[in-house]
Amino acid sequence: MEVGVSLNMLQQEGRSDASVMQNHLAIGDLVEPLGFDSIFALEHHFTGYSMSPQPTQTLAYFAGRTKRVKLGTAVIVLPWHDPVRVAEMIAHLDILCGGRCLFGFGRGAARTEYAGFRVPMDEARPRFAEAAEVVMKALANVVFEHDGEFFKIPKMSIRPRPISKPETRFYASSVSPESAELIAKMGFGMLVIMQNEWSKAAEDVVKFREMTASVGHTPRPPIVSTNISCAESRDEATDLAAEYLGNKWDSIENHYKFSDGELANVKGYESYGKMAKTYSKMKDPGFRKSANEFYVSIQVAGTPKDCIEQIAELRRLTGTEHLVGEFSFGGMPHERAERNLRLFAEKALPTLKHDPSFCVPITPAGELDTSEPGHEDVFAPA
Repeated sequence: MEVGVSLNMLQQEGRSDASVMQNHLAIGDLVEPLGFDSIFALEHHFTGYSMSPQPTQTLAYFAGRTKRVKLGTAVIVLPWHDPVRVAEMIAHLDILCGGRCLFGFGRGAARTEYAGFRVPMDEARPRFAEAAEVVMKALANVVFEHDGEFFKIPKMSIRPRPISKPETRFYASSVSPESAELIAKMGFGMLVIMQNEWSKAAEDVVKFREMTASVGHTPRPPIVSTNISCAESRDEATDLAAEYLGNKWDSIENHYKFSDGELANVKGYESYGKMAKTYSKMKDPGFRKSANEFYVSIQVAGTPKDCIEQIAELRRLTGTEHLVGEFSFGGMPHERAERNLRLFAEKALPTLKHDPSFCVPITPAGELDTSEPGHEDVFAPA
């Protein structure tokens, strides 16, 4: 099984952006020496929710500092970009890292970001679909052209040409059934952000596999992204997760503004409207505590043995062969984040990489061993 590390550079009160970024780059520098398999970079803009506006640039930095690990985006938000430029960045990174790259795409859910890029948010879904088509054409063909609704592209060729076939390693995150159907038709793999009960995530994976197969593509195991809190004692790990994952709620609301319910009125984002009720109640201490406990429960948190067992269950449910963990989250002090990463690497990673039970591909079970009660929709995105 492959295990990676995601870098989410949340701004911190009283600290310079540069110092926060340097801490996360230092975490990235530990990934390969500690035996992990990948580094993933996010894309966000304008609020400090994640100070990573250009994920391929971050990954180019690590391309020159590593030799083995895969480099992935989680995600490039296609509606904000000229797809020809995206294809160029992908091809360029493909050469710089020697073909070690993976690419996750999404359409974004923050009105602040759409407003900043002057892109109508109600065009997000068709822009995503058309941009993805252009990117794949540009990478797969020496000469290509495109005549679509949003992009009119004359015959051209991107240079330099990629050295591998990065378009065969595309993944996408989805929240709505419509988005899942769209990315299945494109032949993309599924990127799962753990933001709801594992049973729901597993159900989504199974449905996505069925949709993918129904349109003639071979389903791939999903990449699963989660927060990881690993400590010598279960209580310490849970307390650590509760404190720093709890810090994320205000940054999520500041960035996405879910509580005002306006997303329900945006074409293609109607399903997000149900988040308004949840986020509007986050100022109530009791509700916030309950929501935080739920969020911690759907991440990976505990002793190294606990983490292994939880990841085994996630793998059983989803069939994942590549787990990406965020070890420094919610403004966690760098020293504590590094201890989290190192302990997991020392006592959990060897089992995940070498134990026979984690080395054989499996079909996702798609259901829990026991039923669990439902919970109000939280949606804590990457």
